[in-house]
Amino acid sequence: MKEIIAIIRMKKMNDTKQALIEAGISSFTALGRILGRGKGQVHFDILEGAENGYPEAIEQLGGPPRLVAKRLIAIVVPDEMKQTAIDTIIKTNQTGKPGDGKIFVTDITDSIRVRTGEIGDAALV
Repeated sequence: MKEIIAIIRMKKMNDTKQALIEAGISSFTALGRILGRGKGQVHFDILEGAENGYPEAIEQLGGPPRLVAKRLIAIVVPDEMKQTAIDTIIKTNQTGKPGDGKIFVTDITDSIRVRTGEIGDAALV
């Protein structure tokens, strides 16, 4: 089993949920608004506001690096679904611009469904 943790843009959450469901991955956990940043030091909302001529956004461009709001999705899938999940997340979230997100993959040694006591992959489906 693999755990796939994806950090994505806030506005891509609904598209990502739908794409995962269509790919046969209907079970996942999504955390609310999280804050962070990668190597970039520009808050994209402020940059967009400055490009649209908002004076308050233009004033903030010179300040320290800001944290950007993102969403975090955690998915646990059988090994054979790992690449499907990764490909789906990339296809749905890739814009080619900084801030598209990150995907982390870790091994899961076991899972147990509390309600039935099912163990391993059977607890996932």
